Amino acid sequence: MGGAAAEETSVLGLAPVAPDRTAAYGEHPDQVADFYLPSRPRGVVRPAPLVLLFHGGAWRAPYDRRHVSPFAAFLAGRGFAVASVEYRRGGADPARAGRWPETFDDIAAAVDTLPGLARELGLPGADPDRVVLTGHSAGGHAVLWAAARHRLPSGTPWHLPSPSPLRGVVALAPIADLATARALDVCSGAVGELLGEVRGDGDELTARLALADPAALLPTAIPTTIVQGGTDIDVPPAVADAFAAAATRAGQDVRLIRTEGGHFPPIDPTTPVAHTVADEIAHVAGTGPAR
Repeated sequence: MGGAAAEETSVLGLAPVAPDRTAAYGEHPDQVADFYLPSRPRGVVRPAPLVLLFHGGAWRAPYDRRHVSPFAAFLAGRGFAVASVEYRRGGADPARAGRWPETFDDIAAAVDTLPGLARELGLPGADPDRVVLTGHSAGGHAVLWAAARHRLPSGTPWHLPSPSPLRGVVALAPIADLATARALDVCSGAVGELLGEVRGDGDELTARLALADPAALLPTAIPTTIVQGGTDIDVPPAVADAFAAAATRAGQDVRLIRTEGGHFPPIDPTTPVAHTVADEIAHVAGTGPAR
């Protein structure tokens, strides 16, 4: 078994971890989140940062939040409160990627709603005033886009008048630059499907791309880190590189961490890369040591 296949098998072969609690952030069956409560060392009384975790899977329905439940539990074991977010992916066709605009509706609703919901639920040890977004692959796109909603035109439904009160974003092997990902045919046409691409309707695609592409919405003024595997063949490093270059042109400093391995080690708690991710989340949240 090759390296990339072995990495994927390692992650998908882990037993799902049941959450401490599940709650709805909307009315659709997919608008739910699993909460994992933080492990707190004896004597620590300060509540833990709340990490909103968005799973990947190319926006396709067969891939849901269960495959990141071991990673969510790992982060909780590192002292974070975690909300692992479900959202609408493709519909009845399992090969279809995403839904326009419902996938984006859910990302926005989750980020807007879950911190307050955590407060209402009285989750032990969670600090909903210290929020970090993290997501893998398509989920990495979600968190980068969510952090940029104040950059959307004011007439769009997801627009925010000012940046979300986030400590920062840690995006893992993200589909960060949709134009580049589409040009590279990342995940077999997933970007075009997410945007509802219709053959011959180039103007509509261009308009949607401008609203959905995190690289087109820079700068965000929100601390942003990308963790990218050097041998990733699912979302090649060129996608992260394109986002980082766009950030530089826009005047935003984006931290790009190169790691060994490919696409899945960042969410595999058995790997050193997952510990690198947890350390970076702690730093962004303000609980880790200075770099």
